[in-house]
Amino acid sequence: MSRRDGTRADVIPISDAPSAHTPAPRAPSSPAKLPKPSGGRPPAHGRVGVVLVSHSEELAAAAGALARSLAGPADPAPVATTGGGLADGPGISAVLVAAATRRVDQGHGVVVLADLGGAVGTVRALLAAADEHGLPFPVRFADAPFVEGAVAAVATATAGGDLSAVLDAAEEAYRQRKD
Repeated sequence: MSRRDGTRADVIPISDAPSAHTPAPRAPSSPAKLPKPSGGRPPAHGRVGVVLVSHSEELAAAAGALARSLAGPADPAPVATTGGGLADGPGISAVLVAAATRRVDQGHGVVVLADLGGAVGTVRALLAAADEHGLPFPVRFADAPFVEGAVAAVATATAGGDLSAVLDAAEEAYRQRKD
């Protein structure tokens, strides 16, 4: 066989090609050990954070504990709670809400739920001036019932849902009838 430039190409019969020979059987080697799966997504991946804002820190903490316990695995999504205390009385602090959003931020967004009108107003005012308050981006307010929305949001975030899925899960709790 000759090439275009007129020189002869090296030609070998197919039966002599290295790929034509079947390799000798090898002794089976032990399979490489795979790492055991952990109880959740690796920390490097991050998850959506959830902030629960109540007029009562005790109520917020209880709702957060319930949501985490119902989320399933030992590694729930990050949840922060904030509100007034027994010593100070009921109330909302925009500073504490902003700090809570920063605490749970893993780079995939934060969903905030609030219990009553005053908390809703504080959260909305805070979000309207998010840059001024140093809030992570993005932060979304869920128009959802406090306890049911918290459970749905934390379960969805724990399962790895994105910001939209976590927000939708919390807000879908309004449509769940109890009759």
